[in-house]
Parts: sequence; C-alpha cells; structure tokens
Amino acid sequence: MLTTTIVLFIVAALLGLAVARQILSKKPTAKGVVIAHGAFGAAGLIALIFHAASNPHRLLTTAIILLVVAALGGLIVFVNDLRGKVGPLGLIVVHALVAAAAVALVLVVAIK
Repeated sequence: MLTTTIVLFIVAALLGLAVARQILSKKPTAKGVVIAHGAFGAAGLIALIFHAASNPHRLLTTAIILLVVAALGGLIVFVNDLRGKVGPLGLIVVHALVAAAAVALVLVVAIK
C-alpha cells in the first residue's frame, strides 16, 4: 500500500510541476491537469491514511498533517485559479515545499 501511495504522490508532483510551469509562464492553466493534480494528491493522502491506520508510525502521522496543510493551501490556489487569479505565488511555493517534505517522510518510512 505504501508503494501505491508513493506512486500517487509522484504522479501528483509531476502534474503539479506542469501546472506551476503554466503559472510561471503566465499562461492559463489546463483545468484537466489542475484537477488531476488534486485528484492524485487526494488519492495519495487517502491511501496514506489507510496505510497509517494499520501501520502506525510517527513519521507517517507527521506526513499526514503536512499533507493536509498542503492540501488546504492547494485548495486556496485552486479557488483562485477558478476565479481567474494567479497565486499567490508564495502560497504555491509553500504548498509544493510542504508536500515534498511530507512525501520525503513517507519515503523514509518506506526505505526503513
């Protein structure tokens, strides 16, 4: 289950990079890619929660908390995108960094 979770997060990250590239290029975002990014991220979070429920680990708990924070930031960016607004760019960067840190924690648990 942890491998599936990691794959879902990697796909979400790649899609997120594509969205960030569009934003930084000041081009309109492809809504399908934006929605897929959120869907893969949410699926990864749900898979992680299920895994952590049967395999408790403090790093996984921390990762879940960080991913919820990242998801909330991503939701704000998504709502702004639907309104035709960009960013805020700082929140986009924080969203990506927090999510990456959380996935790094999941990878640490998977490697042990």
